[in-house]
Amino acid sequence: MAKRDPWRAELEVERSMKNEFMARHPESPFVAARVPFHDLVYFPPDRTFRVRATLDRAPTPTEAFLRTNRDNQAVMRYLGDLRFRLESRALKLRVYHAGEGVGTAVFVPFRDTTSGRESYGPGRYVTLELNEADEYDLDFNRAFNPYCAYTEEYECSFPPAENDLPVPVRAGEKVWAEDRNPRTPSSLVLARRPGRARSSKGPPSRRAGSGPKRSRGGGRPPGAR
Repeated sequence: MAKRDPWRAELEVERSMKNEFMARHPESPFVAARVPFHDLVYFPPDRTFRVRATLDRAPTPTEAFLRTNRDNQAVMRYLGDLRFRLESRALKLRVYHAGEGVGTAVFVPFRDTTSGRESYGPGRYVTLELNEADEYDLDFNRAFNPYCAYTEEYECSFPPAENDLPVPVRAGEKVWAEDRNPRTPSSLVLARRPGRARSSKGPPSRRAGSGPKRSRGGGRPPGAR
């Protein structure tokens, strides 16, 4: 009898628990905004997209501003670059801290060549817990969509241009609904401007949010309640 893979089993449990949260919890964007729910959609688990990464910290954390779907700017602290290899390529992603209330959790927004097609166009998130060694298990199988992928009621931050990966990351959460998948962050902002059709008829934004707490390598992304 084949041994059960603990990593895959844990991932399956996390995804099942997240579906339960999204379907029923009062803080779910679907429940709060009264959006009809169907199960979240994922790429199949793939160990290729679980890599070791090193945080190359900036000498001093600096203030950074990330554009949001409201065409506002979210204030973050840029901590440094997370360096890793994927598909035999040396890559990096900027790492941000969202300020008080998130403890040692850091926020890694990114886009890749699946964005706007198989995955959510404005980008996805990975969160990690800082450690003294600055060595991390970067698992893109745990990448997730911001709440604005499901409803217009939430404000979310976009990845900076520096976090556009030149490779396909077919891991983690896929696009939730084809009719809610702008090709780029800018196309989402433009669609919300007066005189342009919106992708859905959700209520105006009243709060900011990004996702429930992750059970491993998690913490809350910017704005999550």
